[in-house]
Amino acid sequence: MFHILVAEDDPSARKLMEVVLRQEGYTVHTAKDGQEAMDLLDEQHVDLIVLDIMMPRMDGLTFTKELRDAGINTPILMVTARDLPADKRQGFLAGTDDYMTKPVDEEEMLLRIQALLRRSRSASSKEMHIGSVVLDYDALTVTRDGDSQTLPPKEFYLLYKLLSSPGKIFTRIQLMDEIWGMESDTTDYTINVHINRLRKRFEGWPEFEIQTVRGLGYKAVKKV
Repeated sequence: MFHILVAEDDPSARKLMEVVLRQEGYTVHTAKDGQEAMDLLDEQHVDLIVLDIMMPRMDGLTFTKELRDAGINTPILMVTARDLPADKRQGFLAGTDDYMTKPVDEEEMLLRIQALLRRSRSASSKEMHIGSVVLDYDALTVTRDGDSQTLPPKEFYLLYKLLSSPGKIFTRIQLMDEIWGMESDTTDYTINVHINRLRKRFEGWPEFEIQTVRGLGYKAVKKV
């Protein structure tokens, strides 16, 4: 389950990209300008950014440069009406990974996104280590001392999300939106069931614990 941020100030273009990406199985987050996109990144992990250049408050070039200056290497695909060689040069110098001009060919955009995600996965394997426990995002496995369990996707994504930010409280609404999607009819009961399954599955494991924060949601606590 890859999370893609679309930062585009044109409502029609933003909605079209969102629909196309959701149909391909991506979880999509949207922002109408660079500053809103930057604010969203403070709260939400994303795997790739589709970015317009000409946006209010913070344009795409400034956004990209600030991200790279902060040491954040999330893949960026710039999509813009500016198609001169000098414009592309500016984009690559700012730190973008790829560049497309409008009007966007949907199939080409999807192929470019897939290629960027493949490169990103090769450069940085999505593994999380907690003591002797290893979570492999691509394989949906949790391994400890040679014993490997393959989890159902939703259970794995839920566990990975909680352990990615130990100590941080996630509300049920946050978890429902991110793991199941905003358009899902998921209920609190579904979240509770998955949390209980995870607790039972990893009962007695000393490396981590999932705690309920009454009235708020859940958090993971690392103990190593």
